[in-house]
Amino acid sequence: MFSSGLEWAKRNERGEYEVAEGLSATLFCAVLDYYKTGAIRCPPSVSVAELREACDYLLLPFDADTIKCQNLRGLLHELSNEGARAQFERFLEELLLPAMVECAQRGDRECHIVVLLDEDSVDWDDQYPPQVGEESSQAVHSTALYRFFKYIENRDVAKQVLKERGLKKIRLGIEGYPTYKEKVRRRPGGRAEVIYNYVQRPFIHMSWEKEEAKSRHVDFTVSSMLKS
Repeated sequence: MFSSGLEWAKRNERGEYEVAEGLSATLFCAVLDYYKTGAIRCPPSVSVAELREACDYLLLPFDADTIKCQNLRGLLHELSNEGARAQFERFLEELLLPAMVECAQRGDRECHIVVLLDEDSVDWDDQYPPQVGEESSQAVHSTALYRFFKYIENRDVAKQVLKERGLKKIRLGIEGYPTYKEKVRRRPGGRAEVIYNYVQRPFIHMSWEKEEAKSRHVDFTVSSMLKS
């Protein structure tokens, strides 16, 4: 349950439960202060991540009003992780899931979503559409989500949330996305070459395929039976 690997509740030889075995006395005393003063001061010898794990297990609030520590970087990092998780879960439900459902309704089992700015204008020529690398590519307009993916830590949080929701083959990165046609050039022989304007935008790719190993191969036994 926790990265520290501590046994937080273990029965002793008398059948009694020893809560948080392995928790240091320093950290335990700091946690007890919450019941006296309503605040927890993180000891210098204890990492903020350890304190966060203890608070999560003991169902104590972990926020700026409760936690007091010298290591502001560590505190703000943990608070940012919590805020990023809540924010991405909203993005997932409101922006990403509708695009994923659209792919699923086409029979696809993966989705590639490019995040555009609110002001990005996409105008593709119907006669000369651009070459898009992913067949299941979708685009959503959200400057807020674009800014969210600016931070590496936020991308890590997003990956973790998607893994917890059962998705696989999760990739996040930056790629060029065609927005509008700039010009059409005629190649020797009369073939048209279309030049599109590209912008660098974040993308997220995920899969919900259950048996991806099998889908890459043809069942020749079934094929031969169908032919006969």
